[in-house]
Amino acid sequence: MQKIAWWITVPSKKNTSKEEKTNTRNGYTHKTLKSEQGPVEIVVPRDREGSYDPLLVKKHQTSLTGFNEKILWMYARGMSTRDIQAQLLEWYGVEVSPQLISNVTEAVMDEVRQWQNRPLEEVYTIVYVDCLVVKVRENQRIMNKALYLALGIKMDGKKEVLGMWTSENEGAKFWLAVCTDLRNRGGKDCSIACADGPSGLPEAIEAVFPHILVQLCMVHLVRNSLKYVNYKQRAEVARDLKTIYSAATAEEAEFQLEVFAEKWDKHSPVANLGERTGRVLSRCSPRPVEIRRVIYTTNAIESLNASLRSVTSTHRIFPSDEAVYKVVYLALQNIMKKWTMPIHNWKAALNYFSIAFAERFPQ
Repeated sequence: MQKIAWWITVPSKKNTSKEEKTNTRNGYTHKTLKSEQGPVEIVVPRDREGSYDPLLVKKHQTSLTGFNEKILWMYARGMSTRDIQAQLLEWYGVEVSPQLISNVTEAVMDEVRQWQNRPLEEVYTIVYVDCLVVKVRENQRIMNKALYLALGIKMDGKKEVLGMWTSENEGAKFWLAVCTDLRNRGGKDCSIACADGPSGLPEAIEAVFPHILVQLCMVHLVRNSLKYVNYKQRAEVARDLKTIYSAATAEEAEFQLEVFAEKWDKHSPVANLGERTGRVLSRCSPRPVEIRRVIYTTNAIESLNASLRSVTSTHRIFPSDEAVYKVVYLALQNIMKKWTMPIHNWKAALNYFSIAFAERFPQ
């Protein structure tokens, strides 16, 4: 049985009259509470008038409820084990061992497995793929691991996280396993997959979902390519590239690509940059402005990753992959509660999808 010292001290006042000293302390009473971790014994201070009213544990309260929920609440918001220990000591005056916190959070893994293997909807209009890097201790070594997330846009325009996977080295084999997992869970079709260009992803998607169009993120393409451009020329090159990927028709895109190649022909790295942009555009026909805002960048999932980084950054090193899943899953549950509305300009985008993919679009 755990014993907890439980009291609230009241500062004494100097030069107090005798009339104000009528009520004084009168010892303590012992009280045993039921909790998720077993019986807990506390001591509650008394006063002579019986007017003392405890705040955390009320009178006649027989159980210490919500103890585990408070641990999970703090864990989901990125608090480390030490921070949780200090907070519980401040709230309840009890020292909690790291093993107890681990046992409470371990129960979350059952929910994580059920969530990771849950059935998916048959059709998603857009699927975004991105990753964030976390440090994990494995075999007495600390290594960087990539945590990949897939974010789907449902037919009603609302967002849904489809799953998460960790990997040391990405490639076609890894992405093939991810795509196969999504298909086995019921995801039969998707109109467009948007990613920042990880190696092996386009080939894996086309192998499992042959009708999906793979759209690489233009922002990432331009940003990564400008590393090879002189600093003084970056702004001008970025403006010229925008005329290519923002073209309204395929003919206009080809014309702007020729203009770009003629202008920057003397600078081979810049010319190659234009050719790469042209190859990306050749995979997908030009789309309306409403669709470009949705698929030409991976901002939808990058904003999700930014929220997750604020949680994972407090855990400098995760002891295992399971610890990563627990923290990210709990954080996702808090984030997804806010996803109650469709994405911006969804009706216009849905009209485009219903026409462009009419033969595969649900009626």
